[in-house]
Amino acid sequence: MTTLTFTELYTSADGRASFRDHPLDLAEGTPAARLSALQASGGCQFRHSPVGFASDFHCTTTPQWLVVLQGRMEIGLRDGSARVFGPGECFYSNDTLPPGARFDPARHGHRSRLIGEEPLVTLFVRA
Repeated sequence: MTTLTFTELYTSADGRASFRDHPLDLAEGTPAARLSALQASGGCQFRHSPVGFASDFHCTTTPQWLVVLQGRMEIGLRDGSARVFGPGECFYSNDTLPPGARFDPARHGHRSRLIGEEPLVTLFVRA
């Protein structure tokens, strides 16, 4: 059996966005093409972001997979940490607001921005 590691962007117990890595078992398929178990999804969207794209801090409204198809994307957290994702890389965006919380721009969420001189093309797959 083989595993794949994916990153999750999530809301920690203190309400702040954080990263954590998870192993995903690739226990199905054949030795030449290992597969994970089928994952549920609720539709998908493509996004094109021009050179210079940068967002303010925000929370994910609906948990979703984000797959970078073209360009490079940096996800930055309030603690100053950041990760960069390039073509073929993905992460699970799950940093929703804690139940009953109102968005606090000094505490919650993440920011994203395009790195480099190539437009960013992403695929969002709702969980």
